[in-house]
Amino acid sequence: MTSSEAHGRLPDFFIVGHAKSGTTAMYEMLRPHPEIFMPEVKETWYFARELRSPLRKGDNPRHPETLEGYLALFAGAQPGQKLGEATPSYLYSHESAARIAELCPDARIVALLREPASFLRSLHMQFLKTDVESEKSLRRAIELDPLRAEGRALPRNSTRPQALQYAEHVRYSEQLERFRSRFGEERLLVLIYEDYREDNAAAMRRVFRFLGVAEDAPVQSVEVNPATRIRSPRAEQLVRSLYLGRSPAARAGKAAIKALTPRRLRRDAIALQRRAQRAAPLPPDEQLMLELRRRFKGEVEALSEYLGRDMVARWGYDRLD
Repeated sequence: MTSSEAHGRLPDFFIVGHAKSGTTAMYEMLRPHPEIFMPEVKETWYFARELRSPLRKGDNPRHPETLEGYLALFAGAQPGQKLGEATPSYLYSHESAARIAELCPDARIVALLREPASFLRSLHMQFLKTDVESEKSLRRAIELDPLRAEGRALPRNSTRPQALQYAEHVRYSEQLERFRSRFGEERLLVLIYEDYREDNAAAMRRVFRFLGVAEDAPVQSVEVNPATRIRSPRAEQLVRSLYLGRSPAARAGKAAIKALTPRRLRRDAIALQRRAQRAAPLPPDEQLMLELRRRFKGEVEALSEYLGRDMVARWGYDRLD
């Protein structure tokens, strides 16, 4: 018996990403299946330590540093259930595939991919919302890739500056190969976001079949994490910093607010501020979208060859002006 088996069970499968490509909805639709157990926390980050926030301090039971802490997330599983977790950054990570394979060599891997231009637009909005990014212009943010690769032009208080290499997020065939080389083609399921959106039920039954659980379990489609626009990244960052108490000043301010106001009032005030900060996304910059599709057509062609499927036509890259 290994040390991990003595203290708990390791996952049987992983949803490895990408973000903004349906991973949260899949997580929510998998959880009710009686033959599947997924922990309450989504995105444990356990196998992508190089991408964790540099602002985090100490161990967190929701994002454990130790194997013992990680196994504790699955303590509620019943005998016979398949264990899984979902951390979208595993696909972007250069190290996660090897780390997962070391502990879980027989695991099954589910990856979701989205048309590159729309993916990067949605990812940029998500990064603004979660304090990863501060540059409101997607065009400018992508133009900063070379500088940021050298550690320059990074947001001062970014929660994950390591993720601010936009072009690297759409190296799809390279990312998939990291997992296929470790787990084999039969243990890697690649889904296309646009197919998944068109027919949730069919996609989930394909996932159930891949995982070896009953395919006839009810599937309740869910809509989670809709794209929103942050009106002021600086104001959003200030609210988040105060809420989390990241700096000495923020910690002092948070302590003073806690001493003077009830918890429910503080929570309601923060929720109100965040709602005021969010707005419907602006229409996409179609010229930029066209430029991005032209730029990443080679990646789509490589993915087509890798998957044995014409993704150029599926994503409309055969109709670029």
